[in-house]
Amino acid sequence: MCILFIAVKQHPDYPVIICANRDEFHQRPTQNMHCWTEPNILAGKDLQAGGTWLGLNTEGNFAALTNFRRPESFDKNKLSRGELVVQALSNSALKTKQYLADEATKYNDFNLVFGPLDNLQAFDSVNQKLVKLAPGFHSVSNGALDDTWPKMALGLKALKTVVAGSNLEIDALFSVMRNQVTAEQESLPVTGLSQELEMLLSSIFIVSPDYGTRSSAIILQNHHGEVSVYENNYNNKGKIINNNQFHFTIKKAKQS
Repeated sequence: MCILFIAVKQHPDYPVIICANRDEFHQRPTQNMHCWTEPNILAGKDLQAGGTWLGLNTEGNFAALTNFRRPESFDKNKLSRGELVVQALSNSALKTKQYLADEATKYNDFNLVFGPLDNLQAFDSVNQKLVKLAPGFHSVSNGALDDTWPKMALGLKALKTVVAGSNLEIDALFSVMRNQVTAEQESLPVTGLSQELEMLLSSIFIVSPDYGTRSSAIILQNHHGEVSVYENNYNNKGKIINNNQFHFTIKKAKQS
């Protein structure tokens, strides 16, 4: 997962709106979003390492991960970060800053957004920060939460415009995530990559033969606990090759 835009309590009908793109090498084997049996979650699957980049469960819990881009600290021997999303959806211990800080040492740098859809939190393993997402608009990419990278600012502006409209259209939300505008050279973030690669990665929607946006997901929750999930999958030319929809009502936890 490379970028997420999240609107918390900004729309009269949908208090939670999440738009997310997963960027990855096209050769990496992947299974589209589907219902897993173990654990019981809705997610895509990385068939190389077995984890996922984004998922939900019927109790209304959500999790998504982005890599924190620091190539100088990357360790190929560490565990796959996709495990963290599965943990967040199936492990009640993954709630505290201390647990997350302890777990973070096993993985390369990451951002993890997780929790009930109506009470999302974000953890930054580099800065060791755990924050609740307050009402408003948020963006998570490959740096710190709500950073000022050009594509983050561009996407937030576009999402605000869509959310402010009279009707919330799924196609309009997907359009936000398919924006291929790149940053001005002087505005590129400095993360340790070549300037050419920084430019390629500076758009919300990335198209190249080897690496690019593999899928987009739109997630909406209304006031009745009804969740709708829409997914588009793309080839290395940025064309839609598959799309899925999932709808469910959040199950209330049983009282013990």
